[in-house]
Amino acid sequence: MTKKKILCLILMFTILSSLSACKKPAGNGVNGAPDTPPGETILPATSGHKARYTVDGRRIITIGTWYDIYYVSKHKSLEDDPFFEPSDGSPEADGRVAYAQKRLDRIRYVENKYNIVLEYVNMTFDGVQESIKTSIPEGSPDVDVYEADLQFAIPVITRGWAESLEGLGLTGSDIFTHQTVMKYLRMMGQNETYLFKPTLSGGTNAYVLSFNLDMIRAAGLEDPRDLYDRGEWTWDVWRGYLKALTVDRSGKGLPDIYGWSGYWTHLLQNLLFSNNAAIAAGEFETLSSPETMQVLEFIYEIYNIDRTARPWDGSNWDINNRLYAEGLSGFWVGADWLFKEQGGSELPFEIGVVPWPRGPHGDDSTNTLSTPAGTWYFIPAGVQDARLVYDVLFDWVNWYDWDTESGDDRDWSRSMYMSERNFNYAAMMASRPGLDLWDSLGKDFGFGLSDMLAGRALPGEISEAYSDQYQQSLDRFFGKVS
Repeated sequence: MTKKKILCLILMFTILSSLSACKKPAGNGVNGAPDTPPGETILPATSGHKARYTVDGRRIITIGTWYDIYYVSKHKSLEDDPFFEPSDGSPEADGRVAYAQKRLDRIRYVENKYNIVLEYVNMTFDGVQESIKTSIPEGSPDVDVYEADLQFAIPVITRGWAESLEGLGLTGSDIFTHQTVMKYLRMMGQNETYLFKPTLSGGTNAYVLSFNLDMIRAAGLEDPRDLYDRGEWTWDVWRGYLKALTVDRSGKGLPDIYGWSGYWTHLLQNLLFSNNAAIAAGEFETLSSPETMQVLEFIYEIYNIDRTARPWDGSNWDINNRLYAEGLSGFWVGADWLFKEQGGSELPFEIGVVPWPRGPHGDDSTNTLSTPAGTWYFIPAGVQDARLVYDVLFDWVNWYDWDTESGDDRDWSRSMYMSERNFNYAAMMASRPGLDLWDSLGKDFGFGLSDMLAGRALPGEISEAYSDQYQQSLDRFFGKVS
């Protein structure tokens, strides 16, 4: 499987598991106007403000997106969602209908609580980008909240085009504490937070460090999860584990069992997170920073000095990570969908998962632990009463009314993690996302890392070869050059 295919699968899973995120043709809005319930009229906005109201004085809250959303104010029955399926009498079908009914009931509750009308504008994917670039800088954003892909949400943040959640008085609220309803995404180097999305979105978006617990016990080593819980799970400790688990059974000088075998992309990104480092997390490259160089040097050492990592096979992405299923790798990259695809509970050994070890520049209390996926909300600067907009969205997505037992649709993900302890680590990691753009700038960084993994290039040479290229890509990404 190619890297592109892997990323596409991740994106597909995220989209399928998002709340009714089904792409369709443009909605009822005409020329960028929001979909309006029958019999209701949008009055002109007050000069200098985005707010619009119905004739009877209800504030209209609009979400800009590129697919049709269910259920919002114009929907009056479950069948308004063309994908709704009536129950066939089975418990699963009854649950599906009950889930839809709760969401339909929720929009009525939110309308009454806030005296609002909630609608969406299906702008198309390109239309969302164009609307962001043209309406927000003019001080009159087309909608009250955008649902945006990260590739065009990130420049919004750096240009000051969004309302900060802290500025809305949300510090200490659910989104920054329990994240029962909403979770946030903060860019490294940013002191405030602008992006958010519903917490319950199906899968658990984390790439955990997985391990063969039977192999670790046989080597007389302690469960890495216990070390993590005590704050003792570090790069140095993990490096010792990799050495202990690498075995040359044939005596031919080459390992038969490796301490590590997995996707280098996730190895790189998670070690960056664990060391409070990044390659391209803002407007200036940090590939050449001391913290990032520590990451490259550590990877170089386990592949070329310790030789505890299985040599990278660029012709077959799967085989690099799937080796664990044969009992030939102590550590690898795990995720719910990877356990489903490559093997989990059905394998003849016990699997554990743990957050990645702390780097010399990292801090367990502040390290980001996962890579964000999917789309994120932001409230554009210039929207009137932005706190009301957030509160409406918060209550709308909280259709389960804080009861996560009824609202949590991660049962599949939980079952893929084989134990509650494993799942809890993955869920915790998913709740602390960090953002690095290095793989989203159109530069083929992979050739350079492949050379380093094979010992054909040193970390300093990688930095020298790619730092300027990344800076040029960031300049284009953030609109500094054409």
